[in-house]
Amino acid sequence: MGLTKTEIFADKHNKLATAFKVLGHPARVAILQYIIDKKACICNDLVDELGLAQATISQHLKELKNTGIIQGTIEGKSVCYCINEEIWKQFQSEFNSFFNQDVKVSSCCS
Repeated sequence: MGLTKTEIFADKHNKLATAFKVLGHPARVAILQYIIDKKACICNDLVDELGLAQATISQHLKELKNTGIIQGTIEGKSVCYCINEEIWKQFQSEFNSFFNQDVKVSSCCS
């Protein structure tokens, strides 16, 4: 199995790649949108809303939580998730810095 060699890239490149990766699945984008719309949610709400299996939802929540973009609190058997505003703002800043660069297309690409 090959190595990704992330250590040879700048920290800002690794952070941006991690943000792209976590948002690279439509279920995760849908989960984030649902949490944003509801201001918070319980995992079972997501199962009903998205129509995915509980195990699938849990795996996507785990990936989102590992990046820190969501956080959760345990209430009995339920976990209530919400957006981590600090990490959300970091993602926004990283995306804005990347996409707000001036791009000049050379004549060879026209």
